Order: sequence, then C-alpha cells, then structure tokens
Amino acid sequence: MAPYESDDTTGAAQADDELRDELRAERRRKAARYVVPVAVVGVAAATIGLVPALADSGDPDLPKITAQELIDKIAKSDVQQLSGTVKISTDLGLPDLGGLESGLLSGATQGSGSGDGSSADPTGKLTELASGTHTLRVAADGPGKQKVSVLESGAEYSLIHNGTDVWGYDSKSDEVYHSTAPDSGKAGQHEAPATPKDFADQFLKSVDDTTSVTVDGTAQVAGRDAYRLVIKPRQSGTTVGAISIAVDAKTGTPLKFTLTPSSGGAAVVDAGYTQVSFAKPAASTFDFTPPKGAKVTEGDKAGRTEKGSGTQHRGKGPAAPGHGSAKDLGKSGFDVLGKGWNSIAVLDTGSKGGLPTDSASGGGDLSGFLGSLGDPVSGTFGKGTVFSTRLINALITDDGKVYVGAVDKAALVKAANAG
Repeated sequence: MAPYESDDTTGAAQADDELRDELRAERRRKAARYVVPVAVVGVAAATIGLVPALADSGDPDLPKITAQELIDKIAKSDVQQLSGTVKISTDLGLPDLGGLESGLLSGATQGSGSGDGSSADPTGKLTELASGTHTLRVAADGPGKQKVSVLESGAEYSLIHNGTDVWGYDSKSDEVYHSTAPDSGKAGQHEAPATPKDFADQFLKSVDDTTSVTVDGTAQVAGRDAYRLVIKPRQSGTTVGAISIAVDAKTGTPLKFTLTPSSGGAAVVDAGYTQVSFAKPAASTFDFTPPKGAKVTEGDKAGRTEKGSGTQHRGKGPAAPGHGSAKDLGKSGFDVLGKGWNSIAVLDTGSKGGLPTDSASGGGDLSGFLGSLGDPVSGTFGKGTVFSTRLINALITDDGKVYVGAVDKAALVKAANAG
C-alpha cells in the first residue's frame, strides 16, 4: 500500500514543481537573451566572411598574362562582326548652363557657318556624347558596314555606314543627312569614340616611358571573361588618375573603358558593353531608306554640307578627351610643350585682348560672362583666364594664346611663362 500523502504535502509538492518550472523558464529567457545576439553575430560574421567570396565570384580564373601580352592581344584583335548595347557616362565637370554647354561643344566642331545645317549631321550630333549618360546600340559587319544608334527619350539618332553611303537620321526632327564615304573601308569624317575599343585605341597611343601599365586581375563584362589592364601616368601634374580597360579574354576586344581623374571621385569617362555578341548581324541592320516626307541634306566626300548655293564646312568628329600623343598634337598644327601626359598644345589665335566679345550683337560683352566661368591668372606672360574641367584645362592669355592639356592650372601657367 502506498504511503498516504496529506493534502498539505501534496500542495507543497505542487508549489515546488511550479517554482522549479518558473525557474527553468527564467533560465530559458536569460539564455535566450544571450544566445540570440550570439547567433546574430555568428550569422553576421559568416556573411562578412562571404563578402570577398561573393565579390570575387564574378572574377574568372584565367591564364596569367603580362601587360605587354595583353596590349599585343588588343592590337592583334580582328573582330569584324559584333552587335550589342553600350552605356556611356561622361562627367567632365562642366558648369550647368541649361544645355548651353552641349551647344557650345557642338558649335565648336561645326564651325561658324550659316547655321542652316541638318540636325542629323553626325559631326554635331555625336558631340552630345561628351556629357551625361547615353545608351547606344552598335553593330558592325566588316570595315564597310557599321551602325551606331543613340537612344533618347522617345527618339533615336542613328549613324549608318553601308558601303560608300553614310546616313544620319534624327527621328526627333525627322531629318536625314547623307554623304559619301571616301572608300568602303572608312565612314568618312564623322567618326567619334562610341565603344570601349574606340576609347582604348585613343589612349593606348599615349603608352610610353611616362606610363605605368599593369594587369590587375580579371572581371566579367556583359557575360564575357576579361582581363583588367590598368594604365597610370608616372608623371605628376596631370589630371589623369588612371585608365582601366576590360579586355575580352577570347577576342582581345575592349569591353569596358573607365578613366578616373587624379582629383578622385566619379569617372570622367565610363563606357562599357551591357550586352555583346560576336555573331554576324543581320544584313538588314545596315539598310536605310529616308522616311517619306523627311528632310534630306546632302553632303560631299569632304564632309561639307551643301545647302542652297553655299557650303558649310564640317570638321572631324569629336575625339576622346585628352586622346593621342604629343606627336599627334604636333601633326595637328599645334606647337607642343612638355612630354607624355604633361603635353600641352599651344595655339596662337592672333587675337589680342583675351576673352572674345560679342560684337555681332551690338557690342554686348561676353568676356564678363566667360570670365565668371574661369579663374584669372597672371605671370611673366602677362594676364589670362584658366577654364577648368575634371580632365582638360585651358589657359587663354590676353595676348591671344591658348594653352590646352590634361594638366593642372599650375602647369598651364608654367608653360605660358616659358612660352
């Protein structure tokens, strides 16, 4: 027979059980207060540990290659057929003039004609790539067929080279520009940097003993394995910080081009494929017939726009900022001071009095307005004004000389003093 338990004993036992349950619950709550943070810290630590792995997951494991071998690979690249989408962002640090800066850039390349040229003329249209962010569709099929389309909000501008014909079409104004290429292998005088290869070709001309060139790992661009080629000036005083070129490991085609200034911050030029294919584009890609009712302006082989009884001269399309070498500048008719990245082009306009005035508008003075955009400087050369961007700077002296280069203000003043 089991021992008899009184009600008092039973009640005490129940109280003890309840107390023990409460203590156990409290211990669980205390444990939770410590365990939960530890778990969170553990997850955070694991996540932090994964960050490098995640960041590196897009960097393909490719065979080692030297900088010279990679430059040679670019030079030997013979891609004849491709199509894709390119995104270009350009930030020269120009002042916000409500769109006036684009007009000034465009006008600088179009000369001082009558102003009745076609809005579809590539010379002025492609200059707009010098500022802002743009999306381009590009295609090529050998040296005789290329197409570049600049996609705008609700509109599109296309430049098509097909054999001996060069067509420019601006859907916004419904205007067409037509000229004849000098031969089937060149698009004439309307070429402008539009792809990473265009920019890379421009700047690889500057590689000399004033330049450091290295291979900085690998990357993936538009789904393609690529090497990263980094170009840095060895000289001080230049506004160029570094140039990075992602080179397709298989074809040697530059897939992305980035130029950062020595002052830091966002890239001055960032151009890269977001999608690319090396398959043959459809032949219809390069077909063009002026839309019915579109205004068509004809140009000749020399790139002159024929309008009525007169002609309007057009210059070569805009080049990449700071492109080329001192030798190239010299061939362009400029005097050149300095070497390598510190090269400064010197032009004597023959116009005394410094900044121009707008005499055509009844004597209105532009010098005050232009002067407000620059910094006054002086030296043994006299007085002048320096106009600065994040890459290219220019000094206009009161005796009519212009000093331009990818150098800082001090270098321009020093060059003017020496000149």
